[in-house]
Amino acid sequence: MATGPPTNQMTSTRQEQRVLKLSIAATVMVAAIGFFGGMLARSQAILFDGIYSLVDVALTLVALAVLRLMAREQSPRFQYGFWHLEPMVEALGGAILSLACIYALANAVIGFSDGGHETRLGPGLLWAGLLAVVDLAMAVWISRHARRLQSGLLRLDARAWLLTGLMSLAVVLSFAIALALRGGAHEHWIPYLDPLVLACIALATLPVPLLGAWKAAREVLQVAPSELDQLVQQVMQAFVAKHQFEGFTSHVAKIGRMQFVEIHILTRPDTQLGSIGDVDRLRDEVASQLDSRSGRFWLTIDFTSDPAWT
Repeated sequence: MATGPPTNQMTSTRQEQRVLKLSIAATVMVAAIGFFGGMLARSQAILFDGIYSLVDVALTLVALAVLRLMAREQSPRFQYGFWHLEPMVEALGGAILSLACIYALANAVIGFSDGGHETRLGPGLLWAGLLAVVDLAMAVWISRHARRLQSGLLRLDARAWLLTGLMSLAVVLSFAIALALRGGAHEHWIPYLDPLVLACIALATLPVPLLGAWKAAREVLQVAPSELDQLVQQVMQAFVAKHQFEGFTSHVAKIGRMQFVEIHILTRPDTQLGSIGDVDRLRDEVASQLDSRSGRFWLTIDFTSDPAWT
C-alpha cells in the first residue's frame, strides 16, 4: 500500500505562494530603503541590510518557483513529486546568506582597521528605525503563516526577515549610542561604531543560516530522522508481536515536508493472510498507528516470506 499527498496540498502551496509574493514586494521596498538610507547616512551597516534584503528577494523568487512546481504534485519524470526541491532551496538559501554575513564581517574588519568613518546620525537613526519596524512586522506575520501551513520555505523567509530586523535594531542602537557620545570625552569612538556594529551583526546572524543550511542538507542527503525511525520501530515491533509475524525491516526519510516510510513484513511461507480486504485491514492498522492519514506522508507496506525482499 502506498499513500501519497492529499489534494489539499495544492491549496496549501497556493496560500504559500500568495504569502511569498507579498514578501517579495515588501523585500524590494526594504532593499530600496536600505540602499537609499545607507548612502544617505553613509552607513555600511544600513547598506548591508539593503544588500541582505536584495539577496533575500532572489531566494524568495526561487522559493516561489519551487512552490509552483510542488503544487503540481508529480510529473512523468518526477513521479514522487517535487518535494525534494524544498530542502535544496533551504540549503542553498542558508549557504548564500552565510556568505553574505561573512562578506559583511570582512568589510567591517577592513573598515575598523582603516580608522572607521563618519556617518550622518540623524538620517541613519530614522532609516534604521523604519527598517526595523518593517522587518520585524514581516517576520511575525510570515512566521504565523509558516506555522499554520507547516512550510519550510516560509520558515526560511521568516528567519531572513527576523535577521534583517535584528540587524536594523542593532544599527538603531549604534546610532543612539553615537548621539549620546557626541560632544563628550569619548567622541573619537564614533567613527568606529558603524563597522563595529556591522561586525557584531554579521557574527550574531551567521549561526542562523548556517544551522538552517545544515538541517536542510541532512534532508537532501536523506539522513533518517531519529524521531520518525523510533516511532516506526515501536509501532512495528508491537504489530509483529501481536500478529506473530517473523519480523520486519523499515526505511524512513524526510524530504522537505514529506515523510517517506517503507516497511517490509516477513512472514512464514505457510502463513495465511486471508483476503485482500484482510491484508488491507492489516495495513490500515499500521497506517493508523503512524498517523499517515494526516497528509504529507508516503507509506509503503508489503508482506513477503522471502528474507531477500526485506
